[in-house]
Amino acid sequence: MISLSLAKIAEITGGTAHGADGAATVTGPVVIDSRTVQPGALFVAVRGERADGNDFAAAAVAAGAAGVLTDSPPDGDGVPAVVVDDVVKALGVLARAVVAGLPDATVIGVTGSSGKTSTKDLIAQLTVRRGPTVAPVGSFNNEIGHPLTALRADEDTRYLVLEYSARGIGHIAYLTEVAPPRVGVVLNVGTAHIGEFGSREMVARAKGELVEALPPGGTAILNADDPLVRTMAARTPARIVTFGRAPDATVRATEEWLDEAGRPRFSLVTPEGTLPVSMRLHGSHTVGNALAAAAAAREVGMPLHEITEALSEATAVSRWRMEVSERSDGVTVVNDAYNANPESVRAALDALRHMSRGEGTGTRRAYAVLAGMAELGAASVTEHEKIGQHAARCGLAGLIVVGPDAAPMLEGAKQVGSWTGECVQVDDVGAAVAALNERLRPRDVVLVKGSRVAGLERVAQALLDDGPDERPGGRTGA
Repeated sequence: MISLSLAKIAEITGGTAHGADGAATVTGPVVIDSRTVQPGALFVAVRGERADGNDFAAAAVAAGAAGVLTDSPPDGDGVPAVVVDDVVKALGVLARAVVAGLPDATVIGVTGSSGKTSTKDLIAQLTVRRGPTVAPVGSFNNEIGHPLTALRADEDTRYLVLEYSARGIGHIAYLTEVAPPRVGVVLNVGTAHIGEFGSREMVARAKGELVEALPPGGTAILNADDPLVRTMAARTPARIVTFGRAPDATVRATEEWLDEAGRPRFSLVTPEGTLPVSMRLHGSHTVGNALAAAAAAREVGMPLHEITEALSEATAVSRWRMEVSERSDGVTVVNDAYNANPESVRAALDALRHMSRGEGTGTRRAYAVLAGMAELGAASVTEHEKIGQHAARCGLAGLIVVGPDAAPMLEGAKQVGSWTGECVQVDDVGAAVAALNERLRPRDVVLVKGSRVAGLERVAQALLDDGPDERPGGRTGA
């Protein structure tokens, strides 16, 4: 963050400075967790469901924070603070002011029903080759995480790569006010959160708020393979660039195939030419993310050879997203447990199927451990059944579902009469681990995926921790 006095922060946010007349200066990061305070930090006292940040204000200052952004006047002068009416709104206002003061920084925004974080990570790994880049850690993409990320930018920042998420109409529009994008990427319109929005058309309305915020001199990067995304071209004054497999896409992929580990290889086709890409990420669905990232990098002036080189070297940055690890007995664990929606689960199952049948490796037994998908509303039972059907058609050796919400997956799997795999339902993570330990044999492949609340990453970790080789270095990531 650029250096600001508490008095200046009070002026920006419409708040009141307390303690030492606001002379204290914020020179460190802006944080909401008092345990992460560094000297010169600004501690933002957010009132959460489980904790009130105001209870930790004094501790944050004692740990070195220059001051506190709060809605509760501190007792005495021992806690320098800026007092505002609404901390979260003030945080957004402060971030907007900081971003406006960085004329050399290009804001690149990413939205979509799935793939936002992975695409954001790819874009950041490309743009950092051109200049200092700030991007969210994991999925900091809401009204708190978004401004916190923007506030990490300073005078040296050249690229600010941000996710824009929505739980309703108007949410992305608000985030674009906090950090106005110049390049906007829309990945897809799926069924994630459809229980809150009501329909894919309403999801599209919300996602399109990103391109509506682009200036006439900006660029909208749209998925040519998604009709609901394509139509967003009419909603923006910005220049249109498309990506995808469609033959008329500006940036597209041809000659796609997956290696034995499920890693994509393809030719990246652009108006400037064509070059090969050999990705280190897993699953054919990552090709679309790579194309979107390539289109964004192209818009900020990165040449084709540098784009393909960077894509071929890019790794998974955010945890629990198609993390592939191998035990010493050859069991492969695919940890994709960060979150789940129908589109992302199908993509992960397709990757699992290929990894179990990769050329040169022989057929391997595949197991999927799946938990319920949240926020599907009235479509929940049907969507879970469809996932079960898809899992069965992937030829799994076994489908293990965790929790009652996932039970319809088993019913769907049983509807595929040609499937001979095993259906297992368990109540919790511990039971899922036990069920796998009873069944796994060397060289099996296991996918673990579910909505964030399920905590299925603990299944993946237990499989690795309890594997046959406990020696350091006994396992490697792919």
